[in-house]
Amino acid sequence: LLWSFKFMLFPLGLRIPFLLLLFIVLTLGVPILGYIFAKKYRERYCNNAISFGKALLFTIFMYMFASLLVAVAHYIYFQFIDHGFIFNALADFWNQAIEQSPALQENKELMKDMFDADKINSLSAIDITMQMLSSDVFFGSILAIPTGLMVMKKAKPGNNEPS
Repeated sequence: LLWSFKFMLFPLGLRIPFLLLLFIVLTLGVPILGYIFAKKYRERYCNNAISFGKALLFTIFMYMFASLLVAVAHYIYFQFIDHGFIFNALADFWNQAIEQSPALQENKELMKDMFDADKINSLSAIDITMQMLSSDVFFGSILAIPTGLMVMKKAKPGNNEPS
């Protein structure tokens, strides 16, 4: 649900800079929240001892299911609300940056190719959603590795519970 709320801040943040800052702060807080959830899982359901593999799988599944939930919000937004707003706002931003920075002038053609209206308009809401879903699952899987390493904890000697 945090990811869905955070996603709503992004398009609003393109018009209101404070909301974009809030989006960035919440994005940086995602690994912290993942750690907190994994630690609570370890404490409540694993007798405060969890192997790296179990912690990794828990965290991967947590990020995967969060990605699936936010994919619904992505699809609804791109299908019914956006109508090209995000891509147009990003294209306007890059055009202004190119005009104001001589160093970016040499990349002008590359930027025009990136924000080609025909290419962008050919993307459907499901195309955009699936791309975002796959990147969310990928980056969540990457984040799961350090989270699993930080959460893992061996059982204390004398504790007969399986780890």
